[in-house]
This record gives sequence, C-alpha cells and structure tokens, in this order.
Amino acid sequence: MREYTDQHARSGIGTPLPRLECFKNQFRNYEITISIPEFTSVCPRTGLPDFGMITIRYIPDQWCIELKSLKNYILAYRNLGIFYENAVNRILRDFVKASKPIRVVVSGEFNVRGGMKSMIEASYPSGSLKKKTK
Repeated sequence: MREYTDQHARSGIGTPLPRLECFKNQFRNYEITISIPEFTSVCPRTGLPDFGMITIRYIPDQWCIELKSLKNYILAYRNLGIFYENAVNRILRDFVKASKPIRVVVSGEFNVRGGMKSMIEASYPSGSLKKKTK
C-alpha cells in the first residue's frame, strides 16, 4: 500500500462546496441540535467510502442555518476525498463562517473500520468543548 502524502492530508479541505444559507434568528438563549445520521465521504488514501453520523449543536446569535442548504452542503461530501478529522473541522469552519453562532460543537461518530471506531469533536469558540467525566 502506498504511503500517506501531504496531498492525502490536505484532501478536501479547500474543495468548493455548496453555500450554507441562513435566516434571521428571532429568539435568544436557546440551543439547536441537528443530527445527520447518514453522512458519507471517501477516504482520500484508499478511495473507500466512510460512513458516520454528524451532530451539530449550536447557540445561534443573529443567524440560524437554513436546513435545505445544510442538506445540500452535507451531500457534497458524498464523493469528496477527506479524512474524518478534516471533515469535522471543515464543517465547523464553514458553519461558523456562514452563521457566526455564539457557540457550536460539531461531532462526528464514524462507523467501525478495521476494528476501530472514531469519534471527533471540534468547537467554536476554540476550547469550548466541555470536559467529559468518566
């Protein structure tokens, strides 16, 4: 099997994707959770499909994400070569750029591959992940 390259590592990070649209928020001090149980992308090294669930938990400020545009955005990952970690962080980056929330956590729970399950979380503002207790 060929080695990982910088091209693999950067794959999908800068690829143009559909625009996330927003609508004006009418309320304050509430949280929205969006669950996307059928997320798919492609491993940039092997070309094999990856499957998982993406969860977006956010507190909107002035804007809320419009769900149809989010659906189209997420569907664009279906044929995109991108690592799990990059997908979760890119979704966070694009979500923040579009909606400018007070706080958001994007979680990816990916199906078992090679006997391992990956769970990735990224947050805005940076470092706002709550510490988990056992």
